[in-house]
Amino acid sequence: MKSQKEILRFTTAGSVDDGKSTLIGRLLYDSKAIFQDQLEAVEESSKNKGFDYVDLSLLTDGLKSEREQGITIDVAYRYFETPKRKFIIADTPGHVQYTRNMVTGASTANLAIILIDARKGMLEQTHRHSFIASLLGIPHVIVCVNKMDLVDYSEDVFNKIVSDYESFSSKLNVKDIRFIPISALVGDNVVNKSENMPWYKGGTLIHELENVHISSDLNHVDCRFPIQTVIRPHREGFQDFRGYAGRIEGGVFKPGDSIKALPSGFTTKVKEIYVGKKKVNEAFSPMSVTMTLEDEIDISRGDMLVRENNSPDIQQNLELLVTWMNEKSLTSSRKLLVKHTTLETKAMVGDILYEVDINTLHRIEGVTELGLNSIGRVNLRVAQPFFTDHYKRNRSTGSLILIDPQTYETVGAGMII
Repeated sequence: MKSQKEILRFTTAGSVDDGKSTLIGRLLYDSKAIFQDQLEAVEESSKNKGFDYVDLSLLTDGLKSEREQGITIDVAYRYFETPKRKFIIADTPGHVQYTRNMVTGASTANLAIILIDARKGMLEQTHRHSFIASLLGIPHVIVCVNKMDLVDYSEDVFNKIVSDYESFSSKLNVKDIRFIPISALVGDNVVNKSENMPWYKGGTLIHELENVHISSDLNHVDCRFPIQTVIRPHREGFQDFRGYAGRIEGGVFKPGDSIKALPSGFTTKVKEIYVGKKKVNEAFSPMSVTMTLEDEIDISRGDMLVRENNSPDIQQNLELLVTWMNEKSLTSSRKLLVKHTTLETKAMVGDILYEVDINTLHRIEGVTELGLNSIGRVNLRVAQPFFTDHYKRNRSTGSLILIDPQTYETVGAGMII
């Protein structure tokens, strides 16, 4: 039986004009992931712009306003694969005013590529995006020092940026950081090894993406199964079938396992596990499954199945790091809707404890509101108890989204600390 390819989700971030879209275009182009008609359209557009080269950034900048300005505004998702792996790329914008888009793109990523212009070195946005990557618990970071062709492929320039970044990142919670000198425009060290930098002994970007170890990034210890829906077919042959469907957000479940249902606290055992119509002997995060139980207990959407002796925190008073994504500021006593795993309920904002200065990572005390793209620590009271883990332990049960009850617009993302 042919084994399924592992999927690596990664996000790209950096300051404006650092070459993110060109880098993704180069990855797609050199890994032969572009259709001929796409390439011809890009060649034509490049010619119309008066370029004497193929502008690969045009492959990813999908919005008309982006193509006209040569910048990325929205989060653009791209898909490609190599013989080793499948990839989902979130190309996120570099402008300060689109920080919320970066949070959206990075929230499910295994890895972040941070681009730095070799001529400019570390900038405010480098700090901002690195901090957000750390904040969102992205386990792997690759720092690509781009446009090396414009600094004569200087090893000293590269080493200086590596030293500066290492000094800054010592304050961050990222364990795996790698550095690659590249030229996305020319193709140095993206898919093909550069002949212009013999001093660099590491792997190319695609080599690192194909080989970075991600299977241990998910939490396979704490069993967490939030119920999405209860399946009762009520048809011939399935009159008594009662299944609980959802996505496993942690741990490994097997038929015969003793489990506890929250919030009731009733205990039972897993009877069967289905993936679609196929019965399986075990299931783990992030698989979507249907489970049947040995006892009939009252379980509904928003409840959670866990191990008897390994429960999440059950709490109504939450302390969060919030990334605010709305032009109307977040203030104390504001009423919101909150969605956590499969449970949605009302909430009220308590104290705003502090705002984080993205550049220095220092706390700004005494603030009374969080504006658009701000990140701060906030107290929140929810109407129903949530079953939570610390965000660093489980990104799914440790995160939530804040929703405006009038417009139903997502206005913030929170990490439970």
